Amino acid sequence: MKLALIVAVSRNGVIGAGGDLVWRISDDLKWFKKVTMGKPIVMGRKTYQSIGRPLPGRDNIVVTRDLEFSAGGVFVARSIKDALTLARARAEDCEAGEVCIIGGGEVYKQTVAIADRIYMTRIAAEVEGDVFFPALDSAQWDDRHCGSCEKNQQNEFACDFVILDRRGE
Repeated sequence: MKLALIVAVSRNGVIGAGGDLVWRISDDLKWFKKVTMGKPIVMGRKTYQSIGRPLPGRDNIVVTRDLEFSAGGVFVARSIKDALTLARARAEDCEAGEVCIIGGGEVYKQTVAIADRIYMTRIAAEVEGDVFFPALDSAQWDDRHCGSCEKNQQNEFACDFVILDRRGE
């Protein structure tokens, strides 16, 4: 069962600010939906709250230490370990073959070392923000370009879509 992270990252490593995205890129949202549809998605509570609802067509698993947190239409896990155990079981049930981590920063930090794949949108801009994606050792990853989008009315910035697969030991 593959563990994949999906993330949009600016040139300076920013992935968010003030609990929200820092750009509006329609093509990135389409890429996100294509990659995650039908797969279990794991996210932190803050990421869930910024989205504001469960994403349809996917098992939504929210990781939180907040014992009071509950939300309709999502599974709640108290640790990354518990979330991944549940996500893998759900993926097997629906024959997904992959579990997707969708954020935020703390969840990425806890899972990047065990990820098999990263679906990355590289935003062609430097932006202000307060949440960053962990630095990657490029020697550990094979990088495959999958597409691009230009800056236009639907896309605030140009970007590239890449898949990073962890190199075998």
